[in-house]
Amino acid sequence: MKTYTITVNGTAYDVTVEEGAGAPAAAPAAAPKAAPKAAPKAAPKAAAPAAGAGAVKVTASVPGKVFKVEASVGQAVKAGDNIVILEAMKMEIPVVAPQDGTVASINVAAGDAVESGDTLATMN
Repeated sequence: MKTYTITVNGTAYDVTVEEGAGAPAAAPAAAPKAAPKAAPKAAPKAAAPAAGAGAVKVTASVPGKVFKVEASVGQAVKAGDNIVILEAMKMEIPVVAPQDGTVASINVAAGDAVESGDTLATMN
């Protein structure tokens, strides 16, 4: 095993690396850093379905503006059917139903500004 001191953005880190395993030793160090970032994003989505009108949340994947609402409350939709069309960076981005079901609520209107992760609609 070899010990190195590595400086990143002015912060010094002591790193121990097994000989012959340079790349694999770096990968586990990166994985724990990625896992905490992913966990907080997943936690709000897991908590959100209990609060809405429908059991399944349909959320915005990008920040933008609601260009068009294509579904209506009570409409039966299949997985992949358009619910809302967002406009971001002059592109139209469809937000689709994640599964077969019925639209329980539409939480936005055309022209509304939305952020990534905002609930656009709910489904049963």
